[in-house]
Amino acid sequence: MNPIQPALTKQIQTLEHLTGMRLFLRGRQGARLTVAGQQLYSRARDLIGQHDEFCEYVRQVRQGSVGRLALGFGISTFQLAPALVRAFREQFPAADVSLNDIPSDEQCRMLLDGQLHGGFVRLPVPDPLLARVVMTERLVLAVPSGLKVVNDAIHALIHHHPLLQISPKRGRGLSEQAASFLKANDIRPAALADADDIHTLLALVAAGNGVALLPAGASHIVPSGVMLVPLEGQCTRWQVGIAWNPALENALRDNFINSATGTEPAALPGR
Repeated sequence: MNPIQPALTKQIQTLEHLTGMRLFLRGRQGARLTVAGQQLYSRARDLIGQHDEFCEYVRQVRQGSVGRLALGFGISTFQLAPALVRAFREQFPAADVSLNDIPSDEQCRMLLDGQLHGGFVRLPVPDPLLARVVMTERLVLAVPSGLKVVNDAIHALIHHHPLLQISPKRGRGLSEQAASFLKANDIRPAALADADDIHTLLALVAAGNGVALLPAGASHIVPSGVMLVPLEGQCTRWQVGIAWNPALENALRDNFINSATGTEPAALPGR
C-alpha cells in the first residue's frame, strides 16, 4: 500500500468532518468529487491562491520591499531629498513613498507620534530619535541684486538694512541659527521683521524691503532680483541628517535609510 494513502484518507475524512458534508465518492476506479465537493473545490482553489499571494506579500513586507513610506524634508534638502527618493523608487518600485515640506521641529514630533517614518531635519534630534548625517548646510545673506556687497562690509550691511527673518513658529532652527550668528559676531540689525515662510522673505528682499539670513539650500528657489552672499565665521554652518524613531520597527524605512546614506542605519544618538 502506498504510505501516502492512509495520510490522504485521514485528511479527507477530517475535511468532511469539518464541513459536515461528504466530499468524495470512493469506488474501484478511485475517488471522485460529490456535487458538494465540486461546489467547494473552485472556491477552495481561489482561497489557496489568495493565501499564497498573502504569504508572498508578508515576505516582501518583512524584507522591506513594499509598503507606504512617509517622509519629511526642508529647504536645505530641496534637491537632495527628491533625488534620494527617486533612487529608492528605482530600487524598490513597489514602495509608495510620499515627501512633504515640513519644519524640522514638526517633523520630529511627527516621527515620535508615528505620523512620519523618516525625516530630513536639522541636527541634533531629541531623544529617543536617531539620525544619520547627510550634508552640512551653511548660512547665507539674501540681498537685493542691485546692492553692492563687499565681504568685509557684510556686518555693516546688516547693521544698516532691516533684517527680515522667518517666524520662530515656522522655523525655530533657522531663527535660532540667525540669532546665534548675530550674537557671535556682535551684529545689531537696524530693524527686525518676521515672515511665515522663505518664499515670502525672498519676495520681500527682491522688492528692496531688507536683507535676510537664510540656508544656502534656498539657492534653488531664489527669484530674480535676489543675490545670495555666503557667510563665514562662527555659527554659519550646521548639519542636516535623516532621522527616524527606532522604537517603531519598519523594514522599508530601514532600507530607505540604507539607500540614502549608503550604510546600515546605525546612528547618531538624540540629544
